[in-house]
Amino acid sequence: MAVTALYSAHYRSLVRLAVLLVRDVASAEEVVQDAFVAIHGAWRRLRDPDKALAYLRQSVVNRSRSVLRHRAVVEKYAPKGLPDAPSAENGAIGELERSAVIEALRGLPTRQREALVLRYYGDLSEADIANAMGISKGAVKSHTARGMAALRQVLEKFS
Repeated sequence: MAVTALYSAHYRSLVRLAVLLVRDVASAEEVVQDAFVAIHGAWRRLRDPDKALAYLRQSVVNRSRSVLRHRAVVEKYAPKGLPDAPSAENGAIGELERSAVIEALRGLPTRQREALVLRYYGDLSEADIANAMGISKGAVKSHTARGMAALRQVLEKFS
């Protein structure tokens, strides 16, 4: 089946993409799984099955945005003053967080971070990024250029 082939070939790269966007391995895996379930259910309705990977990427980006929006609402209404207990996920993610580049990416605005992650970690073209983010190619260029300038500025401090 085509969905199984897509899963075998692209699952890991889509999870890496989602981890960079949502900053959490478990949530990233859930986002990617949900995207695959959605494409499986919609496979017969796809106009162009050759664009299924682009559909999956866009679905992962959109679902990652939803996770981040949900987190923002939960954090806004979370009770104050409760002690934070480290989870097992923190240990696994700790290795990723030690990277200066990952830390610098976190400080970027959402659109800039998405554009840079899709470009340099996802190795997508400007057209594919525009499609995945639902913006124009010009906006992709703008977000990428601004994000790179901000990263340079932050990373110069680590040098």
